[in-house]
Amino acid sequence: VAILIAEDEPRISSFVRKGLSANGFSVKVASDGASAYAYARSGEFDLMVLDVGRPGMDGFTVLRRLRA
Repeated sequence: VAILIAEDEPRISSFVRKGLSANGFSVKVASDGASAYAYARSGEFDLMVLDVGRPGMDGFTVLRRLRA
């Protein structure tokens, strides 16, 4: 299972990534909205953990664009 973590806070994304990776998941971290959107559009991921309070393109905007 491939998981995309869209989180701009390095300590949080590192903690989540390590925990998921240790349990056998393939994990990619996107630190900004534009890269989160691009990775999500690639179709490579089964699940996305999306932080809504992000600088620039926030999580709600990423989600809105993905649903369009």
